[in-house]
Amino acid sequence: MKVSIIYDNEVWKEGLRADWGFSCLVEADNKKILFDTGANSAILLDNMKKLDIDPAKIDDVFISHAHHDHTGGLQDFLKLNSDVRVFVPASLRVRGAEKVISVSNAITIHENVFSTGELKGVEQSMAVKIEKGIVVIAGCSHPGVKNIFKAASQFGKPYAIIGGLHGFNEFDLIKDLAFICPTHCTQFKSEIKKLYPKKYIEGGAGKIIEI
Repeated sequence: MKVSIIYDNEVWKEGLRADWGFSCLVEADNKKILFDTGANSAILLDNMKKLDIDPAKIDDVFISHAHHDHTGGLQDFLKLNSDVRVFVPASLRVRGAEKVISVSNAITIHENVFSTGELKGVEQSMAVKIEKGIVVIAGCSHPGVKNIFKAASQFGKPYAIIGGLHGFNEFDLIKDLAFICPTHCTQFKSEIKKLYPKKYIEGGAGKIIEI
């Protein structure tokens, strides 16, 4: 499994652009899944180009929730690849996509890639099964990390989390994880890093995590 952060509030790789929002490429089960699309399509597509990520080779798009900083690049991306399946929470309506899958409950996307389903009517997270457990990819964690882990646990034991954690401060929930990569809207990055320095992975546009 490989996760490449494309869009984030901070930059990891020199030459990329930072902006408020989130997007990453998840490579698992021999598939390439674009998770969220940031706020600005020009930044999204420019960062993808610099990371040598071809929009035409993306198999699926997974949108966590309806906020613009996660959906802003979608329409222009679809102009370059309208054939992808687009998995969206049931509360979101998408234009320009030929294959939209509206997600209410937990579903299987590929053999080892799942959606938690739309939690609390606002957001879905991705769960990827590897030998060591479940890697959770979150957009903003609006439903709460505890609820996300509970939903993801039906596929296996949570092993790691990557993505936005918003105001998450129930730090004991992540004590048994192998690693944490807080990105985007996470308010308490410094506290998480201080508590779990050996588990903490810096995010930022251009960061690549191979598991």
